[in-house]
Amino acid sequence: MKAALYVRLSEEDRDKKSPENDSISIQNQKSMLLSYALEQGWYIYDFYSDDDFKGADRNRPEWQRLLADAEQKKFDAIVCKTQSRFTRELEMVEKYIHGLFPVWGIRFIGVVDNADTDNKGNKKSRQINGLVNEWYLEDMSESIKSALTTRREQGFHIGSVPLYGYIKDPDNKGKLLIDEEAAEIVREVFNLYASGYGKTYIARLLNDRGVPNPTEYKRLKGINYKVPSHKLGTHWKYFAIANMLINEIYIGTMVQGKYGSVSYKTGVNKPRPKSKWMRAENTHEPIINRELWDRVQELVKLNAKPFGNGKTGIFAKKAKCTYCDYTMRTAKSHGYYYLKCDTRHTSTNACPGGFISVKELEQTVLNELQRLLDENLNHDEVALGVRLVDNIAVRLTKLELNKSTYVKKIAEYSKAVKDSYMDKVKGIISESEFVKFSRDFTADKERIETLVKEIDEEIVALEHKSNATNDRRKIVEQYATINQLERVMVEKLICHIKIGKRDRESKKVPVEIHWNF
Repeated sequence: MKAALYVRLSEEDRDKKSPENDSISIQNQKSMLLSYALEQGWYIYDFYSDDDFKGADRNRPEWQRLLADAEQKKFDAIVCKTQSRFTRELEMVEKYIHGLFPVWGIRFIGVVDNADTDNKGNKKSRQINGLVNEWYLEDMSESIKSALTTRREQGFHIGSVPLYGYIKDPDNKGKLLIDEEAAEIVREVFNLYASGYGKTYIARLLNDRGVPNPTEYKRLKGINYKVPSHKLGTHWKYFAIANMLINEIYIGTMVQGKYGSVSYKTGVNKPRPKSKWMRAENTHEPIINRELWDRVQELVKLNAKPFGNGKTGIFAKKAKCTYCDYTMRTAKSHGYYYLKCDTRHTSTNACPGGFISVKELEQTVLNELQRLLDENLNHDEVALGVRLVDNIAVRLTKLELNKSTYVKKIAEYSKAVKDSYMDKVKGIISESEFVKFSRDFTADKERIETLVKEIDEEIVALEHKSNATNDRRKIVEQYATINQLERVMVEKLICHIKIGKRDRESKKVPVEIHWNF
């Protein structure tokens, strides 16, 4: 008689010394079942061992292999320590032990609890055991849920891996500490977005610098955890930036319970409504201060569309049509950007439609703002809470490092073009492949050269600022001489702008600016 021996590590007795070794519990089960089978004089067909799997898990790999071999009648009996090691679900007991196994000619034996399908008299006891195991699963699930809910409500971190930017406190279970290396990237992302850069552009900047995304960063730090296949990869993506910008954990608020299990039997989690999320404030040190957080949330709500050099449209959600109060949209034509009212395209009786170029509107706002500053405002009030960089030297060092990384990238792209040309000459790649490689490398090289140019411009501006006097009044006066609008500036100073249709005689577009002061 050929016997298949099935063992499983229970949740209660994990005692692994290393991931490569079977737990002592598994070894003990194997010894028990082997001794039992040899005493019966049976031939051992194979061992089936599931380590670190629950009894209600129907996706256990060795359990699935056992069932497949049983259906093919590769052995005559299945031997387990107890019925619950095979399954804790009454449904599976009825389906296999009392249903399919007899049809396949397979005998089932639980050594410790005397479960044996050859003994017709203990079928009811097997069913009772199955029902008790089912109750155990349900009670254990509710008990674990209750305990976890209490911990979450108290602000303790529940989970194997903390959010990017934090690490677990080794001395205080459930508490988080700032991971300064990752936190520096988080701060940079928030500051870039607050300065008007779009999410896709920020992701591209990080990728160009070779900054590993959160998943890759954790892998490099030796943190192993299961990651969905669609999240694999080393590059930053739009949604990674988008999710980071709205995660309250970065301001010291623990937000958990966003997902909940459908049933203890399935192990499937589904999103829960925000009303059921668990929030606890001031549970850990924030990475982002409240002022920067609030400014970013305002920009996120605006949902501004990106255009031009990766920067967010400075007038997004601010420009409105004079005639219908419709929020004007951005359009592009012949390399220039415009703001237009689309209402006039919706029906024959629609409004005349406001229309202006972004460049013209920017200059109009600058002129009006400068006039107001000169005539009405005290220079100290012009600052409007905008903070200058506290430590210019630190920023300059970071810019120089970024520039160095970009310069190396440019050299790599230049070399790649030369190498691909030699491959074409040698016949390794075709003419069309060379053209494609050359075009892609050249495009990336030109984009990074633009970044280097922008960095050089910022370095010059910072060096000029560092040479200026420390007197606050003079700094404000320097800032008050505005030559270019920025998104943050528009957000602070302007409530909205009404724009009309260009006058045929004067050739001017009527613009009405509604200030926040």
